[in-house]
Amino acid sequence: MSAKVTLLAYTPNPEQTVAMSAKLCYSKSDIETVRDGLTEEKTASFLDMLSSFGHQSPIEHASFTFGIEGISRACSHQLVRHRIASYSQQSQRYVDGSSFEYVTPPAIAENPELLEKYTKALELEAKAYVEVRDALIVQSIKKYAENSDVNIGELSNMSDSDIISSFKNFDKKKFSAFEKTANEDARFILPNACTTKIICTFNARSLLNFFEHRCCNRAQWEIRDVAQQMLVLVKEVAPHIFQKAGPGCLYGSCPEGAMSCGKAKEMREKFGV
Repeated sequence: MSAKVTLLAYTPNPEQTVAMSAKLCYSKSDIETVRDGLTEEKTASFLDMLSSFGHQSPIEHASFTFGIEGISRACSHQLVRHRIASYSQQSQRYVDGSSFEYVTPPAIAENPELLEKYTKALELEAKAYVEVRDALIVQSIKKYAENSDVNIGELSNMSDSDIISSFKNFDKKKFSAFEKTANEDARFILPNACTTKIICTFNARSLLNFFEHRCCNRAQWEIRDVAQQMLVLVKEVAPHIFQKAGPGCLYGSCPEGAMSCGKAKEMREKFGV
């Protein structure tokens, strides 16, 4: 499964919003008139000026919200390290993980022997998740039966699946609570390969920092793909804000120093610099 990135929402007229903020900094404009005269050409001029000055605080007024799906939990852990952003992630506590989808690294996918071992390992984890989760649910049901005056049938002669099915029909609300608690503990079995869904909101300045680090050749392949998809989307709606966005080597020496990939020239050609 591959990542899919959708631009869900963004500040209306993001470039004009940034230009208004910049105009207020550099002129005597009143709030009531700060929008006046900001044609598309003038707006672009303000944004070019900000870029040349390195004055980035005005671009914080533009924000972008993305929906990201089909990424691994390993990738989402990297994503949320970018702290000046807001995140809402699908919960493994509330969402059943018994038939999880997963990401396969390309290096494994292209090797049939490794792929077979990888797939078998994930199948074992999926099976273990179900077994542990169901056992935890049954454990909760039995404890409830022991400490309750409610008659829910003769549990000792029933299989775990029958106990679960019977109790679910008996008390759906209580069963849901037991299931959620079981998911809490069973999720420890789930692998980093599990896919997840996340909605995140960045301001434009944070995005520039994100792109600098995650569009880099040294970034892990999965989050690099996500970053590149995000960059394409924001360039469509705010081309002047993100005209110089990308890895840190595009307009200067590589910030990775001795750990550089040594492909700055190729990266500049790729990003059209």
